[in-house]
Parts: sequence; C-alpha cells; structure tokens
Amino acid sequence: MSTVSKRPALSPRQLTRTDERVSFIYLERCTIHRDANAITAQDAEGTTHIPSATIGTLLLGPGTRITHQAMSVLGETGAAVCWVGEHGVRYYASGRALSRSSTLMEAQARQWANPRSRLAVARKMYQLRFPDEDPAGLTRHELLGREGRRVKDCYRAEAARTGVPWRGRRYTPGDFNSGDAVNQAVTAAAQCMYGIAHAVVTSLGCSPALGFIHSGHELSFVLDVADLYKTDIGIPLAFDMAAQGEEDIGSRTRRALRDRINETSLLNRCVDDIKRLLLPEAAHSSDSQGDRDVVMLQSDRDHQVPSGVNYDGPEPYGEDVW
Repeated sequence: MSTVSKRPALSPRQLTRTDERVSFIYLERCTIHRDANAITAQDAEGTTHIPSATIGTLLLGPGTRITHQAMSVLGETGAAVCWVGEHGVRYYASGRALSRSSTLMEAQARQWANPRSRLAVARKMYQLRFPDEDPAGLTRHELLGREGRRVKDCYRAEAARTGVPWRGRRYTPGDFNSGDAVNQAVTAAAQCMYGIAHAVVTSLGCSPALGFIHSGHELSFVLDVADLYKTDIGIPLAFDMAAQGEEDIGSRTRRALRDRINETSLLNRCVDDIKRLLLPEAAHSSDSQGDRDVVMLQSDRDHQVPSGVNYDGPEPYGEDVW
C-alpha cells in the first residue's frame, strides 16, 4: 500500500456523484483500514473490501476501530462518517465536499440572507412535502401550524393503516428505549435520515447551518432537508416495522430504510431537490454538479477574473503568481 504523500489527489470527475452512491453502510465490531482507494473491514470472519468512493455515509457502530489512513480516503472521496450508538444514530463527522464549486453555497447564502427569499424557499419546501397545498402567501407561523397538523395527520393515518397504536411522539434524547416500539422505529428512521441528509448537503458543498425552516443550530439545513421526506418515507416505514414486532426494531428499521432509499432513488431526488430550491435556473448545469475545479478572484460588479495572477491595472492582466 502506497503512502499518502505518493498518491495523486482525486479530481471531481474521478469521484462518484452523490446520487450514484450507496446511501449508507453500517459496520460494527471490526477494524477499518485503507487499501489503495478502498477501505477494508476486518473482523473474526475475514476482511471485506469496500470502494470508498461509492459510500454516501459510513455508520460506525459499537466495537469499531478506524485508522488515520481510512479516514483520509473517506475524506478525499467525500463520504460522511457517523459514529453510531448501539440503538440510536448520531452524526459526529463528515468528509470534504464532492463539489469543488462554491456555486450552491453562494446561492444558499444569498437566499438565506434575504428574509423574503428565505421565506420563499421555506414555502417551496412545504410544497415539496405536501404538493396538494399551495403555500403562497402563508406566513412562517401559518406554515409551521399547517406542517404540524399534516405530520400529526400522517401519524394517525399510518396507525390506522398498520393497526399499530399511536399515543403521540415520545422520545428522550440519549434514551432510545424510553419510547414504545413505534417511537423507537420513528427515532431510528429519523436519525438515519439526518445522517443521509448531512452527507448529501456537505457533498454538494452547501452549509449545514444555514436553514430556511430550522434555525440556530449547526445542522439547521440538514434538518430542513431530512424533513422533506419524513411523511413520505420515514414515518410510513417506521409504522411498517413496528407492525412486524418489537424485537430488534432499531436495526430492522435501518436495514429497511436503506432498502427503501435504494428503491426510491432518494439520493438522486435529494440532490435534485436541493438544487431546485437553491439555484433553480442552473439545477442541471455542470457547474452546479461541481465538475469545475477552478478558483476565481472577485472584481467589481460581480465580475470574476482568474486567480493565480497579480493584477496591477484596471484591466485583467498581470503575471502568474507562481
């Protein structure tokens, strides 16, 4: 295995796009190392090779150890890494963004910084979740009220569909077992969705903190994105798992969610939704895909000029810096 200093850096076109990756992989009770551009998981049964560039999120369960070189390749390929408790799923770290372009980050900052455009994006998010309603003209308070009612209606509808009793959302942070089986399933599904949303947000180069509905937290935008699929995927799946029984409900929910994500091409949908929300006019452009690896300098009137040049006059001319 070659040393890190002798390996060439990966370019954007060498990396697997977010919407083509495996949603998440869960590992426990093993040692994770690096072999070329793959990671290896070694346990008592042998060694498994996993191409790192195909991973969206790597979930590290109890008993896992990971080497510095394994973290290095995961960071290079833009994979998110979560250290996971035995029952719950919590996000603790992420790799670098797959995107080399700041286009989406800048668009997000512009939309977020203006109160009117921030509210407009919040309305678009509501309509993505509930396409049968038109949120035009609704205030933030009205949006929150309608969202709360729709989510409660979803819980009641899923309880009626599956026959699982629903007594309300009960979750104590840090105590997975405090709720009944269906609440545990809802928690497991939600935490997995937060990890996946965080992986997509960071891989596209967006800021996890600049939310349009949630606010004041380092993961506000992650929570916004994850909630887009709560009533469509997360809650129905959680009730399905609870209807099958209480045993091992956390891990069963995670496995079922992973299958549902693959079946519905959720990563692809999530990428497209973020682009349409933040930069609708360039949702499918190559720049928004992060294919460019170009650094520019800001000049006047939003004009950009190539970097790596010393400019000593009013026109874009000069000598290369290096």
